[in-house]
Amino acid sequence: MKSYRKELWFNTPHRRDFINITPQIQQCLEESGVKEGFVLVNAMHITASVFINDDESGLHHDFEAWLEKLAPEKPYSQYRHNGYEDNADAHLKRTVMGREVVVAVTDGQLDFGPWEQIFYGEFDGKRQKRVLVKIIGE
Repeated sequence: MKSYRKELWFNTPHRRDFINITPQIQQCLEESGVKEGFVLVNAMHITASVFINDDESGLHHDFEAWLEKLAPEKPYSQYRHNGYEDNADAHLKRTVMGREVVVAVTDGQLDFGPWEQIFYGEFDGKRQKRVLVKIIGE
């Protein structure tokens, strides 16, 4: 069995962003040489997320609006966590959007359903953060 590990680094210009990382994950899969197995992709920071969904700008806007209703950034004073950093909302948003995804690898390809893509979700950006890619299989 083969094993592959790589870290992808992101530094978004905005506090919140959604980035399609499917091409980077496909590149990792090609580098790994795995034809049958699994890909794990997980955010290594507690204010970022990795999730699977459609790459459609209207949907991304809807995510942003919905998450902001669930856990509004301001006023900062509404959260007991806020003190050293004003990012309690980012922790809550990450919990809703998830930490990681696992995708099957079949015949050297990510085995997706229709329209599925892998996204990095940033909820407290403007600094460097990483995503772990771990691939196992044959």
